[in-house]
Amino acid sequence: MKASDIKILVLGGTSDAKKIALELHNKGICIVYSIAGLVRTPVMPCELLVGGFTQFGGLTQYLKLKKIDVVLDVTHPFAKNMSTQAVRSTQEIQIPCWRFNRLPWVRQPKDQWLEFSNWHDLINSLKGKKSVFLTAGQLDQESIDQLAAYTGQKQVLRTALESSMCIPNSMIWVKAIGPFNEANETELISNHAVDALVCKNSGGAATEAKLLVARKKRIPVFMYQRPQLPCADLEFTEIDECLSFITRYRK
Repeated sequence: MKASDIKILVLGGTSDAKKIALELHNKGICIVYSIAGLVRTPVMPCELLVGGFTQFGGLTQYLKLKKIDVVLDVTHPFAKNMSTQAVRSTQEIQIPCWRFNRLPWVRQPKDQWLEFSNWHDLINSLKGKKSVFLTAGQLDQESIDQLAAYTGQKQVLRTALESSMCIPNSMIWVKAIGPFNEANETELISNHAVDALVCKNSGGAATEAKLLVARKKRIPVFMYQRPQLPCADLEFTEIDECLSFITRYRK
């Protein structure tokens, strides 16, 4: 069986996933592109699945029902639940699970990073800061309440969707979707006199500009480290490498 004979489920929701799915579709490979659809729904020439797998009884049942031959996980590096389920489901029905996971950012000589693997510890370390720029996605109510209790602190929360949590007066919500450029990040960080940046180590160029600004302004970065994911059958860190392997695939 060659690549053009297989049906690949691409678990997407990232710019990398969209690019890979489009490239594979254009090469004549049968692709189903899956996204949660919480932020926006792309226009795709391949089959598009929006809203997850609960509607089919779960991922395992979907894979059986649609006769999927391979799962390609190109979700966000912090989408631990989905990546874990992908490995579990493919093992259950004995099909390959491949993963593309872009490389994380690497600390540069002038960076002032404080790295955390525990979110609670990260939030605790923000006490005493005056203006915190939060770019780590949606926050739970416990984290929001803890930040609100830091007297004299302002928080700028940037997300694609408005929080469903109760936002305090100390927190300003900024609606935005990347990619972001250095000029815009400089303006936002300067306007709010940011003295602490909080982000996840997502990697990639789309949201890296904030780190360049923090480096130049000597702003400490509170960096949340990636979760440990279960091993996929194959893992890629470069798009060209991933595409080349799949197009040459022989079963």
